[in-house]
Amino acid sequence: MHQHRYVERVVDLMDPAENVLLNMSYQQAAERVASGDARQVAEINGQFAIIQKRGNIVRMARSIGRPMRYFLAKRAEGPCLIVAERMEQLLEALSAEGLEDQFHPSYTRMVPAHHVVEIALIGCPDPNPVNTRFFTPERNLWGTDLNAIGERYIGKLAEEMNKWLDTVDQSAPLGVLFSGGIDSGAILIVLRHLLLQRGQAPTRLKAFTLNVAGTSADASQAKQFVDETDMSVFLEVVDVTQQAVDFRETIRVIEDYKPLDVQSATMAYALLQKIRELYPDWIYLIDGDGGDENLKDYPIEDNPELTIVSVLNNLMLYQEGWGVESIKHSLTYSGGQSRGHVRTYAPAATLGFRGFSPFALPSVIAVAEGIPFIELTEWDQNKLYELKGEIVRRGVESVTGVTMPIFEKRRFQHGAASEDIFQATFPENDQEYRDVFSNVFNS
Repeated sequence: MHQHRYVERVVDLMDPAENVLLNMSYQQAAERVASGDARQVAEINGQFAIIQKRGNIVRMARSIGRPMRYFLAKRAEGPCLIVAERMEQLLEALSAEGLEDQFHPSYTRMVPAHHVVEIALIGCPDPNPVNTRFFTPERNLWGTDLNAIGERYIGKLAEEMNKWLDTVDQSAPLGVLFSGGIDSGAILIVLRHLLLQRGQAPTRLKAFTLNVAGTSADASQAKQFVDETDMSVFLEVVDVTQQAVDFRETIRVIEDYKPLDVQSATMAYALLQKIRELYPDWIYLIDGDGGDENLKDYPIEDNPELTIVSVLNNLMLYQEGWGVESIKHSLTYSGGQSRGHVRTYAPAATLGFRGFSPFALPSVIAVAEGIPFIELTEWDQNKLYELKGEIVRRGVESVTGVTMPIFEKRRFQHGAASEDIFQATFPENDQEYRDVFSNVFNS
């Protein structure tokens, strides 16, 4: 009797050109992922999502900055693994194979950031994937001198942004998604500083600020920021109508229903649609996404699951959620910013932009995780909320010589429009977001 030999197949829909690799070629990075050696994968610097197949073993790895989803389909002749950025791409690939009846959004899987995911395609039943962490920053490395912490943190940010500039066409315009807040403000100042250092014209820069129906508090904040830092020439307030802010369409774009992420992405999508209309050929965008997660600057009291103890005691809680071994970990979506970064990535990618989020790079996260948060805050939430502004302000001044203004924290979706427009635009009930999402693949 001959043993049946399964035919395994991989459909790789990930475009290598969408990776932003800062220290090696794609081929070198791919070899590291193929090895399955977490230490080798940890050497990859940048914003990436890579899949490699060796025999019947498939390995995948990504940073926060680029999503990667997969679906394991069953065929009589053997399993078929489909890998893509988007759920809709997975469905299209299944449909092409006549396997669309197997699809459901909840059957898709997200590769969790900072892990090598290994799948053995051996037939039926296939074993569960094995997740091996490749990025484990050491906590509490630094002393309590905020000047030194700020210089180290923003210094690493500037170093990585400088490497990114090496990958970008020197004549291409650069857009900063800008609210005048701490993170986008730091990005704008550092980027101008780097362009001047490189002898390149800072006139390549635009700081795009969303203004919904003329009601944006961010527009006023952004203007004050650029006035105080002598950067008014870069500001472009982008006006959109209230009707342009459509959370239902945004749910289709980000393929998620989590209210805060949908709200943020809805504003981002409206802004980016208008930028694309105004500048049909614009390619490069850079943003401050990840800065809040790095310095743990979210209102803990808004989330009944969190305490300051859980926030300060868990490694990269805001970046990764509760972790891949936790019962709360979502196989479909991953956790934390590993899940939520689609609010930034998907609207930009859908509209043909190449986005870059330097605060979300492992190298920058590593510096942030080294901050002795407990010692600096003594478990005081208010001290924690004040810490971010102090660290970034001191770091930006140390690196660039510019003193940046610090404004009270405000979520992007709240700063882009008035409270009345926000209430009229978004549902109060979380279930409505879920209902809209359920219709995306049923219509």
